[in-house]
Amino acid sequence: MRIGEMVRRTGVSERLLRYYEEQGLLAPDRLPSGYRVYREEDVATVRRVRTLLTAGLTTETIARVLPCLREQDRRLVPICPDLVMELRAERERITRAIHELQASRGLLDAVIEAGPTMDSGTASPGTAMA
Repeated sequence: MRIGEMVRRTGVSERLLRYYEEQGLLAPDRLPSGYRVYREEDVATVRRVRTLLTAGLTTETIARVLPCLREQDRRLVPICPDLVMELRAERERITRAIHELQASRGLLDAVIEAGPTMDSGTASPGTAMA
């Protein structure tokens, strides 16, 4: 199928499909004219990529783990022995990032709470009191 059909089937833009190809996530065939031709299994590959991106993996990590995943009962299942260990490391990286974001939010909350409230009769920055 050509790129327009791939866009329609996956909901992913042409630009993203080209990016996935640059990252080694897709490898469409090329016609002599240079047009990309996608296979039916590429639709499933794009869906896997989207799922893994949503899970917080980088495209670099996805390129490494994608060959070791298969779909079974609508779930991604690892088939390479070392993949589970790598995915656990990725989960730990995401967990650390979540903790860092929560700490940042806590600091921001403290700054907000220390400021004047809108109902205390003080004007917010940039507004004049009546």
